[in-house]
Amino acid sequence: MEQKIHQGRNVKRFREMLGIKQEALAFDLGNDWNQKKISMLEQKELIEDDILNQISNSLKIPVEAFQNFDEEQAVNIISNTFGEHAFSNSFNYGTINIHPIEKLISLHEEKIALYERMLKEKDEMMARLEKLINK
Repeated sequence: MEQKIHQGRNVKRFREMLGIKQEALAFDLGNDWNQKKISMLEQKELIEDDILNQISNSLKIPVEAFQNFDEEQAVNIISNTFGEHAFSNSFNYGTINIHPIEKLISLHEEKIALYERMLKEKDEMMARLEKLINK
């Protein structure tokens, strides 16, 4: 048994997901649209292609989304995909050990090494300058 897709309901779902009120959609569609007309449109099972194109442009959603979205199929996919162990392959169950003291010591050692390199470069520069002065 093939279930028909209710395009008006899909328009309403996507509009609500985007947080757009019927009045705002009516305003975007033009002067001959109002909230009541949008409400009636959302009750229609099939919507004319030109109107779907206008709504698509206004909501920035592909026309195919209104024509093909089936809530029951989406719920089935989600319920079959995201079970109790849906993310079990996504996470490492090992413990993560971050020791702040060790990290602080590591940063301090890096700072000392950088400081020593800077001193060495300073000494080399001073030696070069002394050579230039003595020439």
